[in-house]
Amino acid sequence: MQALDALSDFPAIPAGWAYLDTAATAQKPQAVVDAITRAYGQTYATVHRGVYQRSADMTLAFEAARNRVAAFIGGRPDECVFVRGATEAINLVATCWARERLKPGDRILLSTLEHHSNIVPWQMAAEATGAAIDVCPLTPDGAIDLDAMAAMLTPAHKMVALSHVSNVLGSVLDAKRASDLAHGVGAKILIDGCQAIPRMPVDVAAIGCDFYVFSGHKLYGPTGIGVLWGRAELLERMPPYQGGGSMIDRVTFERTTYAPPPGRFEAGTPHIVGVVGLHAAIDYVDALGLEAIHAHEGALVAQTRAALSALNSVRVLGPAASAGIVSFVVEGVHPHDVATILDEGRVAIRAGHHCAQPLMAALGVEATARASFGVYNGPQDVDALVKGIERVTRIFG
Repeated sequence: MQALDALSDFPAIPAGWAYLDTAATAQKPQAVVDAITRAYGQTYATVHRGVYQRSADMTLAFEAARNRVAAFIGGRPDECVFVRGATEAINLVATCWARERLKPGDRILLSTLEHHSNIVPWQMAAEATGAAIDVCPLTPDGAIDLDAMAAMLTPAHKMVALSHVSNVLGSVLDAKRASDLAHGVGAKILIDGCQAIPRMPVDVAAIGCDFYVFSGHKLYGPTGIGVLWGRAELLERMPPYQGGGSMIDRVTFERTTYAPPPGRFEAGTPHIVGVVGLHAAIDYVDALGLEAIHAHEGALVAQTRAALSALNSVRVLGPAASAGIVSFVVEGVHPHDVATILDEGRVAIRAGHHCAQPLMAALGVEATARASFGVYNGPQDVDALVKGIERVTRIFG
């Protein structure tokens, strides 16, 4: 397998430590660390407010990052809203689009494998409006069943919200077909791109979705920053999510008018340095090439699935062609015990329900162990994982 040879770019990964929890959060390359350090230590100032030169320069850097995000996902800068992360982005749409438009009799379609962040906000919107939620089942190998979705959709469905890549199974959605199906009944569609954006090329125009959301910290960027992309005509008709500075046009005690998007949705002083760090992260990922990243992680997934499947007591979940994520169960061993023993061998994985309890119920388990890969991983990390699992099986007989 041709490695990306990126490990040396990540100062927080010491030699001999197999970090296999990238689906939770990615480690940060030195380029991102340097951009954040420089922004705080040399060029820091507020944005959009100051008339002095450094503030103007930081404003230019802030908006350059917005332009970079737009180019990265195939959208327009005025369609890219900076938020704290995908969770806030979904809540924003559920509040400012869904609660404003849904009514009793309307329906929302989700899928069995959604992260809680793409379930709970829609439940809250449904409770507030009298709308109902339907759940699309999965195929036998753990992908969203779009044939079932096509049969379920009706004109009563106003919103469809699906994950581009499952954070548990790594299954990849045919987002273009899902968008076409939603639009076929007049529904809007939101795609949760948290696990897709660091692993494969994303073009929102080609997908044809209405909203796309992702978090910076899974894209090798800082925590506390994320992006909501939305069609300009939809954002323009949505009310603000929060009130405060920057999101206004004019304020009087009698009446306030609001700024156009995206500023309308960015109340208060933004996460300036987070935006700068996100820009650096996108530059870093783009330089490696998303096609190369996808191929690299796909090879690691194939190696992992083959090795774990060869162990009698291990059940590997999800489709063979998963994107950078492998979930598994060791017979008779709780995933937390698996993770604890692996940690003793300097292998870091995630264990639990992965904020996807409905999916766990559908899989018939309480929790799984999950190994997820990044650009810094290589075959040696898979070997360390398998060696650790073999130790687990010895310990538990």
